[in-house]
Amino acid sequence: MAASKTFMDAVKTRRTYYQINKEAPISDDRIEEIVKDAVYHTPSSFNSQSSRLVVLLKKEHDEFWDQVKTVLKAMLPEDKYPATEQRLNGFQAGYGTILFFEAPEPVQALQKQFPQFADHFPQWSEHTSAMHQYVLWTALEAEGFGANLQHYNPIIDQKAQTHWKIPMTWSLKAQLVFGGRAGEPGEKQFQPIEERVFVHGK
Repeated sequence: MAASKTFMDAVKTRRTYYQINKEAPISDDRIEEIVKDAVYHTPSSFNSQSSRLVVLLKKEHDEFWDQVKTVLKAMLPEDKYPATEQRLNGFQAGYGTILFFEAPEPVQALQKQFPQFADHFPQWSEHTSAMHQYVLWTALEAEGFGANLQHYNPIIDQKAQTHWKIPMTWSLKAQLVFGGRAGEPGEKQFQPIEERVFVHGK
């Protein structure tokens, strides 16, 4: 359970689960609570609060992946689509999907307010979205879900934003797919830590 884990325990056990199903270890209300807590408490540059999240559960989740299938089927050669469809079926087998958007208005306001940093704010907005993605990925897995992060943007943006009446000015960054654990994640591989961490002054 989440209450029994320290933060670093949750970080260490977060993995990519591709085998998921439609079983949910917690209630929809609890899922909503976790998402709202993430939005409230995940940091953003200059407190921009530019992230916008759309949570799709059950039939709405299925609808999203049906839309992705429709778009990709029209784009891919006929002989290439079956393998793609099989992969998409794996995502659709889950319980829910969180769409991570960034709204431009807070970023643009900061660009005007702090022109010396104007070129950096779009990149910092990407950092903000990434932190929301990681917090929710870790939090949902701590509750017993399996999850994986996908990037079917920008091909699905217009279709999804039209269907769910999401402002077209928002920019879709990623999709977090989650569901009951129907299998185990692959073995985690690590590059030598000496090539990745450098400590000075110890």
